[in-house]
Amino acid sequence: MSNSIENLARANVRALTPYQSARRLGGNGDVWLNANEYPLAVPFELSQHTLNRYPECQPKQVIERYAGYAGLAVDQVLVSRGADEGIELLMRAFCEPGKDAVLFCPPTYGMYSVSAETIGIEYRTVAAGENWQLNLPAIADRLDGVKLVYICSPNNPTGNLIDPDDMRQLLEMTRGKALVVADEAYIEFCPQASLASWLKDYPHLVILRTLSKAFALAGLRCGFTLANAEVIALLMKVIAPYPLSTPVADIAGQALSDEGIALMRQHVSELIATREWLISRLRDCACVEQVYDSTTNYILARFTDSSRVFKTLWEQGIILRDQNKQPGLAGCLRISIGTRDECGRAIAALKLLPGSSVPQEQA
Repeated sequence: MSNSIENLARANVRALTPYQSARRLGGNGDVWLNANEYPLAVPFELSQHTLNRYPECQPKQVIERYAGYAGLAVDQVLVSRGADEGIELLMRAFCEPGKDAVLFCPPTYGMYSVSAETIGIEYRTVAAGENWQLNLPAIADRLDGVKLVYICSPNNPTGNLIDPDDMRQLLEMTRGKALVVADEAYIEFCPQASLASWLKDYPHLVILRTLSKAFALAGLRCGFTLANAEVIALLMKVIAPYPLSTPVADIAGQALSDEGIALMRQHVSELIATREWLISRLRDCACVEQVYDSTTNYILARFTDSSRVFKTLWEQGIILRDQNKQPGLAGCLRISIGTRDECGRAIAALKLLPGSSVPQEQA
């Protein structure tokens, strides 16, 4: 019976490797440094209890407050079930399965490929160049038939910003041909780098945002798509009737109040201080080959024996994110910024590990 059920599924779904989220990967840790979450809970409580009625499709207070926060008009904002839904809505609205393609630049966020495969859209990749910047000539060569170009900046998992001059060149290159989707999930950690003010100059620019990271609301599943009104109107045609539950809209509205935004900025400042402390300590660990600069709430580091490091810390309840399968990231682990105590535990465990798996006489 199970085989016959599986045969009913679409061929691309049967062949699909699902996105391996931090929670799917599991672990029995008490120091979770693998999902880029804020390490402490925020003090919001439900104030809306009329759950017998359907919620608004686009809750007015949430839209107005996010538009104010982003410096945009309300018709330039769409709220959804995390930024992941925004990734998929764009494909559903703009790409014909079997005809159009999307493009992105690994190493980067894994849901671009999973969403494309799920819908049945071709995806093309152009590997990032030096310092994980855009390889613009290679992108230009692969744009025929591409409707969406996803660029994660700051990039996950590398933590770097994409050069704004390259983004402008990409936007000029795609004008009238494709949408450029700037995934700004981590932009609160470097707000000066946001492209939101560029929307007035580029009708084909789209920006993805989330409350999961700096706002410390990963469990809420609330994200935003910022774009010109014409794009938002098209996305409204394909979004679910009630994408945000009443409790989600309630908490999101509180998080986007003046007090909520001030709290977020305070948390960002504290986390950045911990990040810089952790970077300096990692560079003193013998088992660490390289620590990359970061503009986010995580750090990418290369280890002499990353498998051993990952396993050793896992067994001590310190859960990191293995990046070895990402292009160009052999030996790399990603470390989310936890509390100072959590980061201290990770450093203490790393200090006990040897600096190289190569015997001394061969070094």
